Amino acid sequence: MADPRTEGLNVFRDMLPGLVPDDATTLRDGGIADELIDLGVDHVFGALWARPGLDRRSRSLATIGALIALRATDELKSHFRIALRNGLSITEIEEVIYHMAGYAGYPAANAAQKAAREALADS
Repeated sequence: MADPRTEGLNVFRDMLPGLVPDDATTLRDGGIADELIDLGVDHVFGALWARPGLDRRSRSLATIGALIALRATDELKSHFRIALRNGLSITEIEEVIYHMAGYAGYPAANAAQKAAREALADS
């Protein structure tokens, strides 16, 4: 298996095509706490998204649910687009939002609806 950075960059490139140049080995931008992106690439995309136990579609469902519960709307916008790439339909994304209203609360689902509308306006 590849090292977490290589694996993470490959997963990231596959789920968000065109965002990471093929020759990039880091996504740091020189700003405050710029190591955070590499930590995410290594540990989230390289170690978690690359695991064999769940397919990417299932991981997208779980991730969207968690991000709705956390009201992490900036992250949700990216993950709604990733979910489409990973095979979820708009209807399935809507159903996750509805379902989370019962578990994470209406305000969290309402924030997710707004994020989805912004992120998926062209879908």
